[in-house]
Amino acid sequence: MTTLSDILETSNFEKLADGFVFTEGPVWHPDGFWFFVDVRDSKLFRLVPGRKPELVRQTVGGNGTTFDMQGRLINCEGDGRRLTITAADGTVSTLIDQHEGTRLNRVNDVICRSDGTLFFTDPALRIPVAERGAGEGAVYRFTPDGSSHRVAWCEYPNGLALSPDESTLYVANTRWAAYIHAIEIDTAGNMVRRRIFADMSSDVTHGVPDGMKVDAAGRVFCTGPSGVWVFEPDGTRIGIIETPEVTANLAFGGPDLRTMFLTSSTSVHTLRVKVPGLPVPWYNAARGGRG
Repeated sequence: MTTLSDILETSNFEKLADGFVFTEGPVWHPDGFWFFVDVRDSKLFRLVPGRKPELVRQTVGGNGTTFDMQGRLINCEGDGRRLTITAADGTVSTLIDQHEGTRLNRVNDVICRSDGTLFFTDPALRIPVAERGAGEGAVYRFTPDGSSHRVAWCEYPNGLALSPDESTLYVANTRWAAYIHAIEIDTAGNMVRRRIFADMSSDVTHGVPDGMKVDAAGRVFCTGPSGVWVFEPDGTRIGIIETPEVTANLAFGGPDLRTMFLTSSTSVHTLRVKVPGLPVPWYNAARGGRG
């Protein structure tokens, strides 16, 4: 049976920076730095390990981040109710802020599939009922042809990740009930069926199911009560990596993709693991599929 000692190279966290309000949205860039956001302060940062974080720009409640297949940064801006895209020259523009003519609610997290499709979560709880143009919480996909499609309604969809073969979309549910959906999708990105992948209910009062990533072995890492919960591909819980602070999200990076970067409330930390995480598809494609 797999244990946390089979996963962690070390149990020592390294604090890279602190003094933030609420950090989120980490992603590794192959040029050797991390992007992350301070949600409550609406700032996007770039961090080269060993240096001080550099402010990239102000956001409108920036949250989850990823790269598209051209290596352009995609950012969920919850307060702006939109996904933004940053061009190579630094120009920021709105990628999508509506679905079928109605305004999105509060986009939270985003990932990219290897065909360029973006999947993103759009919870509705913090938007007044009268202003919920797109309805209740849901997961959407935005395709390279510029069209949007609703994948599934969800109670409070938050973090999301894809299985290594991209046939299963994992979605963390943050409010009312703490669990992870496993949504089976077809090649077009339509939902085939869904199930509860893992129950994350806990008596611990700090931390909720939030950011999520998958490693090369198909194991699911999801932030939650006490730290990062780790599950086998079949949903069996391996254990909880207890973190120094309440942790909202994580990402794998470094040259070998074995450095776990954690956005932990007022600080950002790293932790080394034995198995690399799945790279964002753009990075994987740029390296000829070697990860």
